[in-house]
Amino acid sequence: MAEVAVDPVPVDDKAIDMIINRIIDNASVAIAATNRRPVASARSQALCHPRTGGATVFGMPNSQTFSPEWAAWANGAAVRELDYHDTYLAADYSHPGDNIPPILAVAQQKNRTGKDLIRGIATGYELHINLVKGICLHKHKKDHIAHLCPAQAAGIGTLLGLDAETIYQSIQQALHVSFSTRQSRKGEISSWKAYAPAHAGKLSIEAVDRCMRGEGAPSPIYEGEDSVIAYMLDGKGGRYTVPLPEVGEAKLAILESYTKEHSAEYQSQALIDLAFKMRGEISDFDKIKDVVIHTSHHTHYVIGTGAEDPQKMDPKASRETLDHSIMYIFAVALQDGEWHHVKSYTPERAGRADTVRLWHKISTVEDPQWTELYHHSDPDKKCFGARIEITMEDGSKIIDELGRANAHPAGVQPFTRENYTHKFDVITDGIITREERDRFITLVEQLPELTTEEVKQLNVQVPMEMLTAKERDEKGIF
Repeated sequence: MAEVAVDPVPVDDKAIDMIINRIIDNASVAIAATNRRPVASARSQALCHPRTGGATVFGMPNSQTFSPEWAAWANGAAVRELDYHDTYLAADYSHPGDNIPPILAVAQQKNRTGKDLIRGIATGYELHINLVKGICLHKHKKDHIAHLCPAQAAGIGTLLGLDAETIYQSIQQALHVSFSTRQSRKGEISSWKAYAPAHAGKLSIEAVDRCMRGEGAPSPIYEGEDSVIAYMLDGKGGRYTVPLPEVGEAKLAILESYTKEHSAEYQSQALIDLAFKMRGEISDFDKIKDVVIHTSHHTHYVIGTGAEDPQKMDPKASRETLDHSIMYIFAVALQDGEWHHVKSYTPERAGRADTVRLWHKISTVEDPQWTELYHHSDPDKKCFGARIEITMEDGSKIIDELGRANAHPAGVQPFTRENYTHKFDVITDGIITREERDRFITLVEQLPELTTEEVKQLNVQVPMEMLTAKERDEKGIF
């Protein structure tokens, strides 16, 4: 992994274009979430750590800068809060866009150029996605940030041009401190779901800083006697194959990832699109007897009835829980024919009596065919969809299936730059000015040419009168 991080191979033009797309995507969902309580709380903590010449925080003026680990914390939470940015699913789960906040924060702190930032982000995505291909954390009920934190550390190492030994130790430290359980995504899901990747970003920066000062790490962290594999994963006899590029081979993994058109867990994306299609055949939703979703193992056991999670059927559940309930998501998408990152999750919407009735008629089952497609090694054949059977009270059935979300790279309407900027415009409307929108989009589209000073401006500023948590407070310890 460290050798991949130091490989000077140029970043492919298509990968650069996608990095620009994902910086736009991250900014859009972060600004849309800027005044939500968890994001405001994280920003409040960052405000307690100002630093001249440091990193920017989403929403705040570019003239105010902060310690990079705290900027990464605040920005990481903002990016993750709405569950609306990019994803990659294989042996495990990931949101590789979570690599961007800490790498960008360090770039701003350490006066790096747009080209440096591109190289760092390409490394973060490459290692993160390939770890997700090779190692299943979910099997052992470990949270997926254990793949994220070492990738972030490696990306920071590439950004700063560190040597392989320093990056090697940084990766090991980052991995060692980032293992946690998946309880953050079970039961009553709290704001920690958004904080977990932000915390990883903070930990990764701190790990690299220590190693740059000559400190080491538990070694070997993956394969040692009392290591991650021995006691966190498959045990002392465990063996994993993580595919990594050879020396001189371009880092293209980012092109295998995909963003979200709808603000919900990725495995629900195709099902939302399918609900929009199937609703045209239903004249009365109360005449539905039951809905069975035939889908993959992961979808069934993580966001379906296989999770055996009563909160996923509770109209009073948190937004974080509802966006991990495919039963709720399919019911609302079927009834409404649209999906909104705010309106689809309000307590009033979740508590509507006809929705609750329909919601409780929906169940999931694992279908080996869909599980096989979920894990397919060919990214053009990999699917995260389902076959849905809706049985009406008169015994008639409506059956349809969809393998990939419309916005998926192999879907019917893959996202392009125009879609990313449209998503940005829609969900930041009424929050930022048109001038600020144009300034940011124009700047990020010139990423390969950006100077160190221009990289420091890669932030979206919200008018102060629109922003909560904009001044340092005394609510906590800091």
